[in-house]
Amino acid sequence: MPAKMTTAMVVAVILAGGFLSAENARAQDAPSALADQLKSQYKLAKVGMDANGWSVTEAGTVLVIQKGGILGVPPANLAMAAATYKDGELHGPNGFAAAMVGKVSRYLTVGEKIYIFKMDVSVKNDKISLMIIECDSCNGVQQPSSYKSQVFFQFPKGYLGKADASQVQDVISQVLAPEAAPSDAPQSQPQQQAAPSQPASDPPTIQIGQTIDQVKAAWGPPERIVDLGKKQIYIYKDLKITFIDGKVSDVQ
Repeated sequence: MPAKMTTAMVVAVILAGGFLSAENARAQDAPSALADQLKSQYKLAKVGMDANGWSVTEAGTVLVIQKGGILGVPPANLAMAAATYKDGELHGPNGFAAAMVGKVSRYLTVGEKIYIFKMDVSVKNDKISLMIIECDSCNGVQQPSSYKSQVFFQFPKGYLGKADASQVQDVISQVLAPEAAPSDAPQSQPQQQAAPSQPASDPPTIQIGQTIDQVKAAWGPPERIVDLGKKQIYIYKDLKITFIDGKVSDVQ
């Protein structure tokens, strides 16, 4: 009996160990999976040195700032003052952090376009960090600056372990929304005013004594002709003309 108990206990330990290992593997895979999903939705820009100093060397997904409170610093600056989005509110950097970069920093404005150039996803801490940089070419600035900043997205406990990329994107879009695609719908053309209608011309007149040729020139050929020798009747849609010896004698 003790031997059987020992064997059962060993089996239980092995099974429990395998279960825990699988859970740990899933937990380790989760951050990578979510990060990969997000990076497939947001193409990260590349930042490096060129003849003008630090700048964007490869463009990424263009995003538009939706909320104020993001403090930018020059791209070569090592210190940054991060903003944090939590519980639906964007909180700018605290006074000490802002003061540390105060001489070289400026707040990025709502509507300004930026790239993400670095993304860190921590499922364990339910936090996402985005490093962003101005898209000078998108903003049409005269003096390129490429200011950069950092924004933390703090989620409720356990949120990132269950959320998919689309849910996380919805939250990020509250602060950094994708640039709207240009409309493909053709612009409506201004309606042309209808040309003023021409007044209806009076029907040609018929006079007693007119010849058959004169009547046909004005009215065209009749629908029917009643030939009675010296007397002929030309029948039109709403008109009957009587000719005697080739001249109009009566109109009905």
